[in-house]
Amino acid sequence: MNDEVEEAVAAAFREEWGQVVATLIRVTGDWDLAEECAQDAFAQALDRWRRDGVPRRPGAWLTTTARNRALDVLRREAVGAQKLREVAVSTRDEVPYDPYGTYDPYSAYGPHDPCDGRYDSEFDDGSGVRDDRLRLIFTCCHPALPIEARVALTLRALAGLTTPEIAHAFLVPEATMAQRLVRAKRKIRNAGIPYRVPPAHLLPERTTGVLGVLYLLFNEGYAATAGADLVRTNLCAEAIRLARVLARLMPDEPEVVGLLALLLLHDARRGTRVDASGDLVTLEDQDRTAWDRSEAEEGAALLETALRRGRPGPYQIQAAIAACHITAGTAEETDWADIAALYGELRRFVPSAVVRLNRAVAVGMAEGTDAGLALVAELEGEGELDAYHLLPATRADLLRRAGRTTEAAEAYERALDLVENAAEWRFLEKRLAECRSV
Repeated sequence: MNDEVEEAVAAAFREEWGQVVATLIRVTGDWDLAEECAQDAFAQALDRWRRDGVPRRPGAWLTTTARNRALDVLRREAVGAQKLREVAVSTRDEVPYDPYGTYDPYSAYGPHDPCDGRYDSEFDDGSGVRDDRLRLIFTCCHPALPIEARVALTLRALAGLTTPEIAHAFLVPEATMAQRLVRAKRKIRNAGIPYRVPPAHLLPERTTGVLGVLYLLFNEGYAATAGADLVRTNLCAEAIRLARVLARLMPDEPEVVGLLALLLLHDARRGTRVDASGDLVTLEDQDRTAWDRSEAEEGAALLETALRRGRPGPYQIQAAIAACHITAGTAEETDWADIAALYGELRRFVPSAVVRLNRAVAVGMAEGTDAGLALVAELEGEGELDAYHLLPATRADLLRRAGRTTEAAEAYERALDLVENAAEWRFLEKRLAECRSV
């Protein structure tokens, strides 16, 4: 029973964290209090659900419990009286405020649940967008915040990623990321940045940050930076859901449509990225008959729609690269020369070391391993990706393909020292063993 409850709480965290925090930020205006009370609600769930069973609507239970906890904290604060009145007004149509603290969040079990999903659907800030999570993204992506802070803060508040996970995704020290998050929250509070989707004429200046958030959110689900699982399905689904909402909000913006196309084209392969044991399966070894063709076709159609507007951008180019992979009937039929050219085009928009590393892979497959290794050597000499496990892993794979197994083994050992995801670690360990056995 305990294991079942722990699994239920873990599943609720993956599926409901962003909604709980987003709702609490809206009703309290306090980011730290929202996270603290959300964490407290999940801790309470472990005890209460063991005693009373898992509620019919875990998200409603968690939201109500966290909200009641936030109200208790505000009551105790000397300066909380005005905030409390504001909260009572803003939530008068949701859960009735009980000044005596007798409201039972376990009403989430019954047919008259006052939460009943309305936290996500009935509040409208005047923008026409009734989604707390999307409002949270736009708040985090205010142009007053640095782009790195916008993405990091939303990943923390919306997806529940830990500070170490976000730091790893950004390839920065944990302490640096912690300071970045604190400064971002302070900036939002001190500048009075509103919690809402901006009016139409202000949407373009927020687009880059919002797209970056959704892309990193999907990436963390598609290839988790740490933990036992390579794929976190809920994060992929949440990123796609929010990308659809954004595409409906901004249908004439090709990069928004291009991002949705990119996510769908990648997600079409998600189910084949790990085997029944949870071990990583490389693209060339995946069962292409098991790819989700409906997602792939939708992604390809969206990409064509975006490209017809004649304003190419990085997400459209990446979607084109993904389309090259998913339209190839076999791994051998992959047009690596086209992919290498697309990565070259992508460098004009995103001149990052990671893009150059991906291009090195494509060049190595199109022109031969020596050409790819030469590009990898350039990156190694610059040192920017010293903490990135895929740099030595890429070198190792090219060396393995070239038959230079001793050198490949050394590179796999370096990659193993850096990788933090268990599934990727097992894959690299398997490759290392293969090289040593030759």
